[in-house]
Amino acid sequence: MSTPAAQKTAISPRREEDFPEWYQQVVRAAELAEPSDVRGCMVIRPWGYGIWENMQRQLDTMFRATGHRNAYFPLFIPLSYFAKEAEHVEGFAKECAVVTHTRLEVDAEGKMKPASALTEPLVIRPTSETIIGASYAKWVQSYRDLPVLINQWANVVRWEMRPRLFLRTTEFLWQEGHTVHETEAQARAEAMLILEIYERFTREHLAVPVFTGAKSESERFPGAVQTLTIEAMVQDRKAIQAGTSHFLGQNFSRASGIQFQNREGKQEFGWTTSWGMTTRMVGTMVMAHGDDDGVILPPRVAPTQIVILPITPKEDTRARVLEACDALALQLRGKHFADSAIEVEVDRRDLGGGVKNWEWIKKGVPIRVEIGPRDLEKNSVEVSRRDQAIKSKESMSIQEFAAGAPEILMSIQQNLYDRAKKFQEANTRVIESKKEFYDFFTARNANKPEIHGGFALAHWNGSHEVEEQIKNDLKVTIRVIPLGDGEPGHCIFTGAPSRQRVVWAKSY
Repeated sequence: MSTPAAQKTAISPRREEDFPEWYQQVVRAAELAEPSDVRGCMVIRPWGYGIWENMQRQLDTMFRATGHRNAYFPLFIPLSYFAKEAEHVEGFAKECAVVTHTRLEVDAEGKMKPASALTEPLVIRPTSETIIGASYAKWVQSYRDLPVLINQWANVVRWEMRPRLFLRTTEFLWQEGHTVHETEAQARAEAMLILEIYERFTREHLAVPVFTGAKSESERFPGAVQTLTIEAMVQDRKAIQAGTSHFLGQNFSRASGIQFQNREGKQEFGWTTSWGMTTRMVGTMVMAHGDDDGVILPPRVAPTQIVILPITPKEDTRARVLEACDALALQLRGKHFADSAIEVEVDRRDLGGGVKNWEWIKKGVPIRVEIGPRDLEKNSVEVSRRDQAIKSKESMSIQEFAAGAPEILMSIQQNLYDRAKKFQEANTRVIESKKEFYDFFTARNANKPEIHGGFALAHWNGSHEVEEQIKNDLKVTIRVIPLGDGEPGHCIFTGAPSRQRVVWAKSY
């Protein structure tokens, strides 16, 4: 996935030179997002927000198909609500933003200052278990009221010291599901169902393969009994936690007072789950598929799937070329890809063809189509796929392209997944010794920004002390404990018996 040194690229630095900086430059060049004047926050631009809207719509359809419905809960949460669940508040305490006053007033020097202190501070939503639990405690009285299956699309605030567009920002967008169940088995099944939805969405819609499983105890969501996760590998071989689903047991029900009369007439606490996926997925997708010329978008989430570029070197042919472009766009919009009408744009801006072409390359639109006077004479178009070499073009008749566009989009979607899967497999290694493990995650030349490491499958005996030592030595953590019965062996760090291999990696 590297670019020859002699080849000029749209993005500088290239991935192999400085991957984190490459990512920041790609996000800006593609007009996905930009830093806000508020430190740690971002402005999501229309192209980036269009991607998020598609993700939101498609994921929401999957939730609704399994019986979940959307609601909305307050942005502000009384501080006392957090205090009810000690482990939860401890986990989020350093990330909370707190409102302490209700208004501003002008002081004697003419400066604005906070006035009228609140009797109880309000925490700006870092996650909603506590405030939603307060509502559920009112709604749930009997086993007949269960299950409660609710999701909300919202923004959250978690104070971020080292922001990175989409991946880590103080304010970000997400969905958070919160459910209550009659039995432990039902709640565990719910957490697993959502994990499967996240895995399928990421694989089929974003064309990103993932590892699935559970988090170790130290990596669990604060207050959870079990955290399930999907972990993606991006092109610098690091992991990104792409979505999590939490079995909360009865911890939050006890804290919020969510009780119901069971089938035997006795009072019982509900069994709850929570789960979420965020705008971090936009960054994950960029890091998984992008190249040194910009973003490469999977067609299923691209705001525009096909852009038509009129080539009008002479004014006397302009009207005829634009008419042909509009006619082709109309044909394409009448066709469907992945259960939706194909999204087509005719770029009519009065800009040079080369400038427009490069803008769409950087934005990652799946298919670019050029039509000029000579093409009209031959009844043909020039077609470029973003998953192929930038200068690669295929000439085909207008009718052939219009008929075959859905298949081309499907081919791009599958090709991106196959490419990412091959990369993941090539950079995942079974490791049998501590030395091999340390060598795998240690750069061979500290003076060169060399990409090294990947995902390591290694036996671990469950020791928290070992986990912390590896984190301190290498900045490597356990990303996934695969579900099910694994192959038993011996911990490569201690020699103690190990139930199975776990997945280790450096992460964002």
